[in-house]
Formats: sequence, structure tokens, C-alpha cells
Amino acid sequence: MAQSSVYLKQLQLGPMENFVYVVGDPQSRKVVLIDPAWDIDAVVNLLETEELTPVATLVTHFHPDHLGGNLFGHHIAGAAELLERNLPLKVYLHKTEVSYAQRIAGLSRSDIVATEGGDILQLGSLEIRFLHTPGHTPGSQCFLVENRLISGDTLFIGSCGRVDLPGSDPAQMYDSLVNKLARLPDDTELYPGHNYASRQSSTIGQEKRTNLYLRFQRLEDFLRFMGYA
Repeated sequence: MAQSSVYLKQLQLGPMENFVYVVGDPQSRKVVLIDPAWDIDAVVNLLETEELTPVATLVTHFHPDHLGGNLFGHHIAGAAELLERNLPLKVYLHKTEVSYAQRIAGLSRSDIVATEGGDILQLGSLEIRFLHTPGHTPGSQCFLVENRLISGDTLFIGSCGRVDLPGSDPAQMYDSLVNKLARLPDDTELYPGHNYASRQSSTIGQEKRTNLYLRFQRLEDFLRFMGYA
């Protein structure tokens, strides 16, 4: 059997059913950590067991259950703890959320690489493309690795992220879902930010057929459905 061109490991960690991803080049064994939060020991143990070399931390959005930091008075381990463990990984976060990350997760500005849609991170022979998908938060971003999409809290299996939180915008969510993600090839594999469905992955084609949030033809109808008309 031919070896996959992408190493992808999906870890469910924490009480909010978060997915943490380790994605990289199977040849060089260089990987990025996507939304590493909650159980940093589990992430580090995987790196050591499979002899992987982490080179960066990618964050879909600034909420503490994805980035780390304080949530309702509780501390969630995250990107900052990796730095404390002498893993000098720059944290790639959309430019609109850099100040939030500094305040919430205790990161310094020098720890952060500010990204924008269209950026590409080269990882060995692998390209990771950054897609800016605001709606859940102003700087929500997804990561496209060949035909695999790590979607954070923008697109879930059968649903989408909340738009009733500070910084959320339902009109931007509609644009991100319908005009960006739904236009990816149908065979694009979908890996969401939480385990909220009966299966852990899907495809864009499957979601276009079954996910109501991708089926609205007009913004007005989407807003009405979301309670904003």
C-alpha cells in the first residue's frame, strides 16, 4: 500500500470534545500542531512516540479551548505551555486576533506570526494554505493541506460554529461557508474543531448534500434562519 503524502493525527482532548491535530510531512517527520490545548502531555507523548519534529503551532481562532488561556476562571493549557517546555514553536494566528492571543493566552508578540488569507506555510514537500473564514470570530482561519481541510469552529459536520458570541458575525459566517468552503472540491476531506457528530470526519461534498448551513442560496434566508432577520 502506498504511503500517504500527508501525516494527519486527530486527538480528542478536553471536556469540550476538542480535536487537536498533528499534521505534517511523513518523509521528513516535520509536523505542525493545530489548536493544541487541554492535554499538552498527550500531544508531547505522541511527538516522542512517533519521532515527530514540531515546527509550528497553528491556531484556528483565539478562543481558549483552541489556543489555551483562561476560560471562566479556569486555566487551559495550550500554546504557551509548549513554549514553557522548550518547544520554541511560533504561533500562527490571523492578524486580527493577535492582541486577543496576547491578552488571553499570555503570549508575547514575538511568539506570534500574524497570518492572513492566502498565506502558505511550506513543510517539507507539503504546503499548508491558510483560508480566512471569519464569522465565528473575526480571525477564524481554516487550514487546507492537499485535499484535507482542518476547519476549526467554522464548519462542523452537520452544522457550523456559533455566531452569537462577542466578535461573531452571521453575515461573515455565511460568506465563509457558502462562498469559500462550499466551493472547495467535493472530495475535500473535512476535519472539524470538535467532535459534535456521529463521525469524526466528512467531505465537503457530503456536507453540501446534508448540512443545511451550506445550502442557503441567499444571505437573507441564512440570517432569517439564524434569527437575525
